[in-house]
Amino acid sequence: MPDYSGELRVHRDARFAIIASRWNPGIVDVLIDGARRTLLADGVDPAAIDVVRVPGAWEIPATAAKLAKAGKHAAIIALGCVVRGDTRHYEHIADGCAQGLMRVSVEHSLPVLNGVLAVELHADAQARAGGIRGNKGEEVARAALEIVDLWKKL
Repeated sequence: MPDYSGELRVHRDARFAIIASRWNPGIVDVLIDGARRTLLADGVDPAAIDVVRVPGAWEIPATAAKLAKAGKHAAIIALGCVVRGDTRHYEHIADGCAQGLMRVSVEHSLPVLNGVLAVELHADAQARAGGIRGNKGEEVARAALEIVDLWKKL
C-alpha cells in the first residue's frame, strides 16, 4: 500500500463548503474564521469557499446532503456548537447531527468533516474555539485538505 502521508498540496481547483449553525454565534463565528484562514493559507481561492448558515446543528446534515447531491464541492465542513442543558435535547441534537453527517459522507462518497462541538459547558466551547484547546474550525479544515488530497490519489 502506498504511503499517502506528507505535506498538503495547494487546492486551487477545489471548492469547499462550510455549513455553520447560527446557534451560539460567538463560538461558531470563531470556528468559521479558523476554517477559512486554514483553507486560504493552503491556497484555496476565497471565491471557492462557500459558507452556508443554517438555524442550528439539527439542520446541518440535511443541508450537507443537498450540497453533496449538487456535486460542486471537494469536501464539506460542518461547524456548530451544542452545549449540554438540563434536558436530553443536547444528546438528540449532537448524536443526530454526527450520525447524519457520517451518512451523507458515506452515501455520497464525499468528505464531510464534523466540527460540531458537543460540550458540557460554554467554557469548554470557548476553549475549543480559539482558546487553550485550539480552534476546531482550523482542525477540521486541515483534515478536509488532507482527505481531499488522499482521495485524489486513491
